[in-house]
Amino acid sequence: MTTDRLHRSALPAHLDPPVTPDQVGVVHLGIGAFHRAHQAVFTELAARATGDGRWGILGVTQRSASVRDQLRPQGGVYSVLTAGTHETRLDLVGAVLDVAWPAEETARVLATVAAPTTHVVTLTVTEKGYARGADGGLDVERVRPDLEALAAEHAAARGATPEGEPGSVPGEHVVPGTTAVGLLVRGLAARWRAAQAAGERRPITVLTCDNMVDNGRVLERLVGDAVGAALPGAEGDGLRSWLATDVAFPCSMVDRIVPATTPDQRDAVERELGARDEGLVVGEPFRQWVIEDRFAGPRPAWERAGATFTADVAPWEQAKLRLLNGTHSLLAYAGRLAGHATLAEAVTDPALHERARAFMLSDALPTLTPPDGADLRAYAESLLERFANPATGHTTVQVSMDGTQKIPFRWGGIVADRLAAGAVPAGAAFGLAAWSEVVRREAAAGRLVDDPRAQELAGVVAEAGGGDPAAAAPADVARALLALPGLLPEGVGTDVRLVDAVLAQVPALAEV
Repeated sequence: MTTDRLHRSALPAHLDPPVTPDQVGVVHLGIGAFHRAHQAVFTELAARATGDGRWGILGVTQRSASVRDQLRPQGGVYSVLTAGTHETRLDLVGAVLDVAWPAEETARVLATVAAPTTHVVTLTVTEKGYARGADGGLDVERVRPDLEALAAEHAAARGATPEGEPGSVPGEHVVPGTTAVGLLVRGLAARWRAAQAAGERRPITVLTCDNMVDNGRVLERLVGDAVGAALPGAEGDGLRSWLATDVAFPCSMVDRIVPATTPDQRDAVERELGARDEGLVVGEPFRQWVIEDRFAGPRPAWERAGATFTADVAPWEQAKLRLLNGTHSLLAYAGRLAGHATLAEAVTDPALHERARAFMLSDALPTLTPPDGADLRAYAESLLERFANPATGHTTVQVSMDGTQKIPFRWGGIVADRLAAGAVPAGAAFGLAAWSEVVRREAAAGRLVDDPRAQELAGVVAEAGGGDPAAAAPADVARALLALPGLLPEGVGTDVRLVDAVLAQVPALAEV
């Protein structure tokens, strides 16, 4: 039996209808499952509450055309399955009007960022999607094709060309975008050129939603680095001036566990909808979005959907990074070593449950300043319940990816702050030892961990084993990895108090 695809033009009558925006007002870079279960849901609910149809989303995929191929045949509409421990709920979302794949549609993406009806660009591209070097600045080589394209587009727009009048977005010969930051900068440059041509200002807000400390400022710096590399000196002065005056980069903090959708969930939703939803995403009941109230122009009324606007995101951001994300990573590495496939299994292991709780209460909480009205101890306790929800399905392998990108933000500040206070962070030391042992075991088995610095990590293990990764002693690997540049704040990875605490945990983990 063949089931029709879910589509905006033929929706199931038993569910509340989704919104159908009048136009695109938001461009989102990195339209994976998280965005569809989080920011798009907030945008949907805000539109339902206000009736404002200006805030349709053009999603932009980064790695492949898969999300485009899921949503475009459905007219952008999809469903969100909210899965709790004891009950589920299904909702339709129509805030996404379409999805573009830069490999084939970069010109469209640039033109939409440049359009006067677009007021916000949002991003969820994961930490490694920002193409940062060890010093935190832009890794220029990783974005070289986009920077070269930016320079060429800038040059073409300064003079009459067969592709159009000055200020236009280059047409059929546009170079496909290869990186999120590169595509963003090219889009912003296209908007600046279009504004000049129209005699307008066209301010815009760029809102990153990824787990990085001070994420808006980080992205602002990377955009500046990209412009400086592509358009050095006076050549880029006009664009730099516009970025400084008409583009805002607020910080934000997001929180919702969004696991991979399973075939069983797809089949169950198909039975309920009477149609196949290839865009289905799953999320836990909890969702939170804290946004710095610093916009360059109009925005959706996300507060009507439950978002918190604040003058300072940092306390919220640190609490989430250090409590939720830090504990998530600890459970992922230790759970993986203990043979647990999911985070739910790991957190219900009594020994790991206590490790996680001790890390939050003894290591993380003392380093945090509670945001106004927030009970961080209650938040910490609630996290253990959220992690234990089997419906979330987060795997230990999935969460333990990209350690060198995550550890600096999730554990680095905690370790530095506790050492500065004269305390040894035993929970973080346990997590670092578990991460080191995962890296060592993968290298000893001839495999690379899933990490942007995977080759470097494998080299550290091999060197510790005298050229043979399988011969590397766990303690030698841990000592070497702690000193890895960029992993922990300067001087912390070689602090004898931390090193001793980590090495004390290694033997038991190596025997698991």
